[in-house]
Amino acid sequence: QVQLVESGGGLVQPGGSLRLSCAASGFSLSPYAIGWFRQAPGKEREELSCISNSGNSTTYVDSVKGRFTISRDNAKDLVFLQMNNLKPEDTSVYSCGVHGTKCIYEADFWGQGTQVTVSS
Repeated sequence: QVQLVESGGGLVQPGGSLRLSCAASGFSLSPYAIGWFRQAPGKEREELSCISNSGNSTTYVDSVKGRFTISRDNAKDLVFLQMNNLKPEDTSVYSCGVHGTKCIYEADFWGQGTQVTVSS
């Protein structure tokens, strides 16, 4: 079965950190550019960051730039999102998505997501 599986979400206080992981089942992540997305209730899915298949190129949306870091370990077939200085407005369901071979291609396959809640 082909699927993406996210993990690492949870409840954290404002200013705290979490590290999300994205793994694949039934295929390998390494040939693909992978993005991290989030979707809060009643809002559209928002892409936060994307990493090229080699890991040499990354992009970030302004709202997370300087706080979130995307990375990948192709040997372990994992993609990560390190989230620091979390804010209550970061509360959302976070998912990873496959872009194809480049970040400029539209993502068309996502995992179920992991809940991140930032609250005191």
